[in-house]
Amino acid sequence: MRHFSFRPTLTLKGRKFKGLRGLSGKPTHPPLTDVPIAAYLFVGVFDLISFVGRHDSWSHEWYQAASFVLTGGALVSLATAFTGFWDWWRSTEPGTQARRTVNSHATIMVTVTVIVLVDLGLRWFRYHAMTYPPAIVLVLSLVAAVFVAIGSSYGGALVFEYGFNVETAGDHPVWHRSESDVFPGQHAVDVSGDGQDAATAPPDKKMQQGASTLRQSQ
Repeated sequence: MRHFSFRPTLTLKGRKFKGLRGLSGKPTHPPLTDVPIAAYLFVGVFDLISFVGRHDSWSHEWYQAASFVLTGGALVSLATAFTGFWDWWRSTEPGTQARRTVNSHATIMVTVTVIVLVDLGLRWFRYHAMTYPPAIVLVLSLVAAVFVAIGSSYGGALVFEYGFNVETAGDHPVWHRSESDVFPGQHAVDVSGDGQDAATAPPDKKMQQGASTLRQSQ
């Protein structure tokens, strides 16, 4: 029995190109969201540590670290927002719960972006020389961290509850016992028990296996 499968995940052949949305099974937006979400959470923690230790020399290092991390997260969030808008436009239908959930997700994340931009402006143009975050900056960082955590929960619901942009939201052959890997573009599994996968079987074999599956379901 095989214990590992490496090639299908790294295979690009067979995946449909969807423009800015990425490839089928390899969407652009979700991995980009990891950067600003993690960045804003870390910034909230870093600023809090710096503020608590504001009378110590190391507080300045935490404040600087927070500023750099926040800047990096904000830069990546531009691409995140653009690809998220593209997903909203091309992957959701008006009047559906999925579209409403995306609207809620986007509204929260845009609010976070505005908060972060104000935070950055204060850091770099007004309080850059300080050794710890002033109260207003700390509050903005903590609010951004809380809101991004809430907003990301809506994004998680879209994927893990609604199967948004998931190629195989239902049954898929990778969950069936088989010694053969299923590659992108293949949607079949050995149902005959003879060890030959329908994905690689000749047309008449596929028809036989399909008929066998239909009889079993009846």
